[in-house]
Amino acid sequence: MRIAVAGGTGRIGRLVVEEARRRGHEAVSLSRGEGVDLRTGEGLIPRLDGVDALIDASNPPVADVAEAEEVFATATRNLLAAETATGVAHHVALSIAALDRVQGNPHYFGKRAQEREVARGTVPYTIVRATQFHDFPAMIAEWSIVDGEGVVPPLLLQPIAPADVALALVDAAEGAPVGGSFDVAGPRTEDAVDMARRTLAARGSTLPLRASWAGAALGVEFAGEVLLPAPGARLAAISFDDWIASGAA
Repeated sequence: MRIAVAGGTGRIGRLVVEEARRRGHEAVSLSRGEGVDLRTGEGLIPRLDGVDALIDASNPPVADVAEAEEVFATATRNLLAAETATGVAHHVALSIAALDRVQGNPHYFGKRAQEREVARGTVPYTIVRATQFHDFPAMIAEWSIVDGEGVVPPLLLQPIAPADVALALVDAAEGAPVGGSFDVAGPRTEDAVDMARRTLAARGSTLPLRASWAGAALGVEFAGEVLLPAPGARLAAISFDDWIASGAA
């Protein structure tokens, strides 16, 4: 297959390109470095010549809800228009598990706008909703430092390795469009505070942690099991324990 990857030089997109090539596909990266601007659509049509499926793993930075909705919706419309013009038969979009259960930060609003555009478009599609990555709690701790302590909210996650997200996206591109979404998650649930503590310890960080919702980067709407995947989610192989043991932290 010839598979295009929007955001092909980003964290997930790079892994998708590598996985597609490992399987013998031709991977075409779509990024600014390759002369593609998703905000304007510039450079898309020439890069999509002969493409069978497109995987959208782009993750543009956004500052607020209005910007997030505009940026994600515009980029998606440009991708779909170019796919229609060039005959791309399958659009695969990376999204977030539990997206509809919480309002979340601007990124969640942007992803909902993206999914709406994909669903109302004419290109057959599959949406892959992934849970949070293994390093997510440590990122929360580093974002939310109060009085010298990293604040991590006590919540449950079913984290997934980025490499496993890439596998799921290429699997989806190889298959038939489902016309909807499915969740992909790691093999087991984990406690966010424990994950942050173990990740920072593996990195040699001495940042002290505090379990609290006060001052945390996430609000209490994320509490409990809200972020866990939907029943029937496809479970990936790499556990948090495996990730820590591998030295990838």
